[in-house]
Amino acid sequence: MFKKVLIANRSEIAVRVMATCREMGIATVAIYSEADRAARHVREADEAYEIGPAPASQSYLRIERIIEAARQSGAEAIHPGYGFLSENAAFVEACERAGIVFIGPPAAAMRLMGSKIAAKKLAESVDAPTIPGYNGDEQADEVLQREALRIGFPLLIKASAGGGGKGMREVQREEDFLEQLAGARREALASFGDATVFLERLLVRPRHVEIQVLGDQHGNLIHLCERECSIQRRHQKIIEESPSVALTPELRAEMGAAAVRIAKAAGYTNAGTMEFMLDTDGRFYFLEMNTRLQVEHPVTELVTGFDLVRHQILIAAGEPLALTQEEISQRGHAIEVRLYAEDPQQNFLPSTGTVRQFSIPSGPGIRVDSGIAPGDEITQFYDPMIAKLIVYGENRAAAIARLRDALKRTIVFGVTTNIPLLQAIAEQPAYSEGQTYTSFLEEHSLLTASELKGTEEHLTDALRAAALVELTGLSAARNSTERNPWRTLGAWRTIGEAASVTYEYQERAYRVAVARDIAEPGAWQVRVNEQPAERVSYISGPENLLLLIRAHQRLPVYVLRQESETLVSVRGQVFRLGQRQPPSVESAAQAGSGGHAQKALTAPMAGTIVKVQVEDGQEVEQRQVLLILTAMKMEHTIAAPHAGKIRHVHYKEGDVVKGGAVLVEME
Repeated sequence: MFKKVLIANRSEIAVRVMATCREMGIATVAIYSEADRAARHVREADEAYEIGPAPASQSYLRIERIIEAARQSGAEAIHPGYGFLSENAAFVEACERAGIVFIGPPAAAMRLMGSKIAAKKLAESVDAPTIPGYNGDEQADEVLQREALRIGFPLLIKASAGGGGKGMREVQREEDFLEQLAGARREALASFGDATVFLERLLVRPRHVEIQVLGDQHGNLIHLCERECSIQRRHQKIIEESPSVALTPELRAEMGAAAVRIAKAAGYTNAGTMEFMLDTDGRFYFLEMNTRLQVEHPVTELVTGFDLVRHQILIAAGEPLALTQEEISQRGHAIEVRLYAEDPQQNFLPSTGTVRQFSIPSGPGIRVDSGIAPGDEITQFYDPMIAKLIVYGENRAAAIARLRDALKRTIVFGVTTNIPLLQAIAEQPAYSEGQTYTSFLEEHSLLTASELKGTEEHLTDALRAAALVELTGLSAARNSTERNPWRTLGAWRTIGEAASVTYEYQERAYRVAVARDIAEPGAWQVRVNEQPAERVSYISGPENLLLLIRAHQRLPVYVLRQESETLVSVRGQVFRLGQRQPPSVESAAQAGSGGHAQKALTAPMAGTIVKVQVEDGQEVEQRQVLLILTAMKMEHTIAAPHAGKIRHVHYKEGDVVKGGAVLVEME
């Protein structure tokens, strides 16, 4: 068995692999970029080596630097995690040349299955069904456009070397094909170094179901049943579960057998996943193979009871599988949701910043895999997923109930997250009924900001909590050893005297007045706008907790004051309450400058300019694409809000910009 393993990855998956290594008595080695110097995976490793600047292309994708770190540390094996170099055959070969064991499949199998085109041809050779489309070698625009017309619209353009929704475009109309093709190629080249694409017919209301396979170096290969990953946004999985409600025992066995046939034909060893689409008639089609550990592997671990990372390491060390197909069964139900640093109120734009608080739930059947802690920074350079929340129950209904409760108790301050979206999904009756198709979010209008706002009741509680912290001296008390609010009230001494504060939320103002309650010592009368005042008391707890008490009912609320706003979390919903500030000299000057700010188009987040499509003095039409910004592996289009002339383009292709930076000025 290995004595030391280097994990060629970062964040959550690096921490996850380290956990199993510790249990097996294996020392761990971390690698890190300049941006990750103090990251959690670095703190938890036995050794750590810096390998380059923040951009992944200069650090986590530099094969020679990772191999050198392994040599320096004396690591006998490398675990690639997922993403980065985990499906890079050249990396596998570099490990072999250096005499280091790669914990994953052989390079030949990875190279074969890494090409979606070649993988589909292999699947067809062993009688596994595939979706009709175009898998040819010809990549000229006119050839692809001709094939698109043959297949018919709608269709999908997909990167041959891709995964995770990168380099994928859905095309509804013929006239949009060439523009979407260019975007898919550009994203594929940036993400995988390969602009090759193929075309597929777009299935209507399908499910996305995948089969986990595991093979050793002695010819044994089994499957560990399925995971359903149908609920996705921009082709990125959001929720995964096992077992799938759509599979009968017979269909499960048939799909599992097809997955094993494909893996054996590829000469595959170690852990991998066969992805299938399942149509409304129960027919399945092979999509692709992921030649690595999947993000969603915990749901398989929970329903089968097997540690997949442990088996990966044992297989790489030459051990035969200790499992047979007959021993594999599913027990109970597991669901995983991915927590992303993105803002549902701003079209899910990535959210960057320092994590001020990360409080995760605990209890029976709850598992959280994360790579962050309070004080860590979420940057533009890496994937926006910050954690995975996994729940397990004796059946699907129990798992969903546990998920709903766990989401209400997950607190993230400092960056905006997709928790409101996850809660909206979990509360949808269609989700409880198992109507989980890939079009789920669109069908239930869950991608619109109006559907993801907190309830008025939660907002009122957030306003009450913020005002109590602001006006009763609790904020000052939390920063000292003095915990008695009655001794930190400043001028608050007259019974019945009230103070007020005005907050802004969703472009509306809310005035909250607070006065001591005459009838009940320790209680307060709190009024929001013109609503009747309510008697509220509180207990201050750790980690910004404020337990609101009304009529013997207790509501845990988390309150964090920062700069000009107060963050309040109520049952998992975070409210950003701004406080009105007196106008500054600069803002007053801008207000009188004839609306200059309306001419400036700013960066919605920090990122890199990958395409500039206009120049100074150019006339543009409304909604014309001006430039394209990439952040956290996703492209974002900056378009003209109205027809006009470009006054000045401030950046060129390749420039890194901060959030809020003026990109283009228009006349």
